[in-house]
Amino acid sequence: MSRTKEEIEENIKKVLVETVAPMLAMHAGGAELVSYDPESGVATVRFLYTCVGCPMSTMTLKGGVEAEILENVPEVQEVHAEGVDEESLEFIGEEE
Repeated sequence: MSRTKEEIEENIKKVLVETVAPMLAMHAGGAELVSYDPESGVATVRFLYTCVGCPMSTMTLKGGVEAEILENVPEVQEVHAEGVDEESLEFIGEEE
């Protein structure tokens, strides 16, 4: 049985509070759910406190926040963050 949008959003919020928040709190940061689109499977979060404008926010998004949400919420396919330029992230060995 598939879950409702509201159930999925609650699951995302739970992951943000229980798993992501302690990680970000070590650097006085935080994150909250802005939206979830069940059609595309995209969750959008907003970084808070010291995470806003941090040069490492793209890495935090992909390596921390997205990884935890994808692992714990199977309906989510991708996570984006408001105000984070994901295009600027390059990985070692990635061709330009």
